Amino acid sequence: MTSCTSLHKWIHTLPTYRFPFDDASIPENGIYFLFEKGEDGHGGNRIVRIGTHTGEGQLLSRLKQHFLVANKDRSIFRKNIGRALLSRDNDPFLTDWELDLTTRAARELHGVRIDLAKQQEVEQRVTEYMREHFSFAVIRIDSKEERLRLESRCISTVSLCDECKASSVWLGNASPKEKIRESGLWIVNELYKEPLDKNDFLALRSAVI
Repeated sequence: MTSCTSLHKWIHTLPTYRFPFDDASIPENGIYFLFEKGEDGHGGNRIVRIGTHTGEGQLLSRLKQHFLVANKDRSIFRKNIGRALLSRDNDPFLTDWELDLTTRAARELHGVRIDLAKQQEVEQRVTEYMREHFSFAVIRIDSKEERLRLESRCISTVSLCDECKASSVWLGNASPKEKIRESGLWIVNELYKEPLDKNDFLALRSAVI
């Protein structure tokens, strides 16, 4: 059994959440594993994204940035979904969607060129796609260092797998990001590095949900 098979089969035993989810069911710190409707792997839902957070007690906030907050500059995941939707539709607004308006200077520089109504429309499409297509599982890991280490190894394990691949209709196939298209994951960092080992699996399984 490959490491990716073992990871999937274990993740499939955990509770799965969809939006709207109960805030109280989400631990303060941890790693999340996202599944996407129509994407299968290793006898169940295929993991399409793995993520965590850096700030203490911010797992719930991070998930809400993906599912609830309509601001692609606060969630690279949302930005990547929007990129794929716009690229699939050959929509020229993709150029403006790429702009990061987080800082005041950026807003002053680019704000006048942005069609805010169009941006709001795309944000709404992203939100609807997120809520309709994604579910997730979480594990509690309180140590920031351990979260980041295991997140990286989980991502590498899935990206290195030759068995679970994106379907032909996966939205990510339309992404302008080559790493997303090639990996079958909504991720561009920590791909193809050090996979999980036996000790890592012990650490994951001992995590409190």
